[in-house]
Order: sequence, then structure tokens, then C-alpha cells
Amino acid sequence: MIATESPSRADLARYGISATPLVDLSKLAPEGITLYGKAEWHLPTGSLKDRIAASMMARARSEGLIDSTTRLLEPSSGNTGIALARIAALEGVPLTVVAPDNVSSERIDLLRALGADIVFTPGDEGSNGAVRRAERIAEDTGFLMLHQYENQANPGAHEATTGPEIIEQLGRRGHQRLDAFVATLGTGGTLTGVARAIRPVFGEVRVVAAEPPAGELIAGLRSLEDGYIPPIFDGAQLDGKILVRTRDSIVMARRLLAELGLFVGPSAGAAVHASLKVARRLEPGSVMVTVLCDAGWKYLSTGVFTGSVDEATDRVLGKTLW
Repeated sequence: MIATESPSRADLARYGISATPLVDLSKLAPEGITLYGKAEWHLPTGSLKDRIAASMMARARSEGLIDSTTRLLEPSSGNTGIALARIAALEGVPLTVVAPDNVSSERIDLLRALGADIVFTPGDEGSNGAVRRAERIAEDTGFLMLHQYENQANPGAHEATTGPEIIEQLGRRGHQRLDAFVATLGTGGTLTGVARAIRPVFGEVRVVAAEPPAGELIAGLRSLEDGYIPPIFDGAQLDGKILVRTRDSIVMARRLLAELGLFVGPSAGAAVHASLKVARRLEPGSVMVTVLCDAGWKYLSTGVFTGSVDEATDRVLGKTLW
């Protein structure tokens, strides 16, 4: 494992990482509940993974791990690989991404456009299969694997930027409280890092994960019951989990587009679906924040937004979308 310290905002700003806005989702919430979404599609490659890619690269450079001979390797179902490919291109460092073979065509095209090589793993093994293959490759070659699942610069990015941004933005809107923070469970970096930042300020906040049922590859998220718990994930930061099915995530992604004009991916749909479940348990006057992980355009080829919900669900089941 590398990168044990949080990056500074200046570290991340070097790679074009700046604050993303909060958008008001309260129209969807129960009466009296204020719900905001962190609009992460404003980042350079359109997802919150730009934060951790910049953080991991900044830390690796500060530790002297990047030089003219470095070759990077990373397991990714898409967004982290794309974000890291952008930064690797800026740095002139070659990158190989290990990805499930059922990720969307937009992701593959973007990775190749940014100059990354791709090693495919069986899609039915999901992101866990990509992690296992990447670890074997790293053992047998001279690749440097920044490893988003083990690299403390992943939650460090959210502790240094995402969490403080939420605190500052709520303050500017006149909120002195935050009752719940909800995010999807992938590497666990967002939940872990944001929780570490907001708990000292909002001591009563509940941190809740949106998690797929075991064996379901909803939006590329992970169930902790599937047997792999990312080492960076701090389960002590969680106050609860909400199970979200693929169908639920698609329905909510479509609602966000139809009712609020927000074109987001199914993982954002999963986060908002879970948020509304949490909201129904809160008292009027409560304030919530969730994370809208990325935009919807990377999912057009999967059929998430076309046909009936049942047809869309059948099309994407078994695909790794996140």
C-alpha cells in the first residue's frame, strides 16, 4: 500500500480539481426535508473519480514513485481508469487499465482516446475480477499499481476536498446542521473520506451507504457480502446501509432527468433512491447531502434511458456500469 497521507487542495488543483456545486433535490424529498446532491459531473472527465486519480498521482509523485521509467497499472470498471488516463497523459506516463469486458463502449472509447492500454477480464466477475487480475500482473511485472482499493490517497481526496466543500457550501446556504450523508459503496473511499471530514463539524450526522444486494452488479457498485472488502474502507464510519436494486437505480436516474433535468448515471440514481429512504425516517427541518457520481452520457449505449424500465433493467443486468 502507498500514499498514507491526505493530499492538499493545492495538490489536487494542480490537476484541475476544483469545487463542484450542490444542486437542490428537495422536490423529490418528503415535505420539510432539504436534500442536496453534489454534482460531480463538473469535474474534468465527468465523475468524482477525478478527485482520487489526482490524489493518488500527487501522492505517488511526492513519494518519488514517478519517473521516466514508470508504467502505471490500475483495475477499474471505467471512471477511475478514465480519470487516471487523463492525468497519466498530462504527465507522459503510460497506463494500462484492467477492466471487465462488459463496461460500456463509451468508457472503452474514452480510455483509448486518452492513450491507455486495456486488459479485459470476464464481465461476470465484476470489478473484483479486475482487481485480482491486476494484482497478478503487478506481481509479475514492473508496473506501479496505485490501486484505488488500497490507496489511502483515495479517501484522503474526499477528506481534503469533497467533505470540506460540503461544509462550506452548506454554510453559505445558511445551514448549521447536516443530518445525513448518503453515498454509494464502491471502493468505500467517498464514504470514508467525507465522513472523516464532516463528523467533527456535524457530530450527529448519519452516514449511510447505498449498497447493491450480493451478486448484483448494480452500476458497478459492490456488496460487502460478495467477499471483498476494500482495505481503505472504514466500516466504523457507517451508521447504516440501504440495499438498492438495479431497477431502483434506473427508475431514479430517469426521474432525475424528467423532473429536475439532471442527466446522471445509474449510480447517482442509486444514491438518491437510498437518500429518499433515509429521508422518510428524518424529522421535518432535516438537511441531507448525497453524491451524484457522474453524468448519464457514459451510459447511453447500455440502454438505461430508452424503452421501458423492465426492458432497460434486463439490458443492463450483468453489466458493469460504474
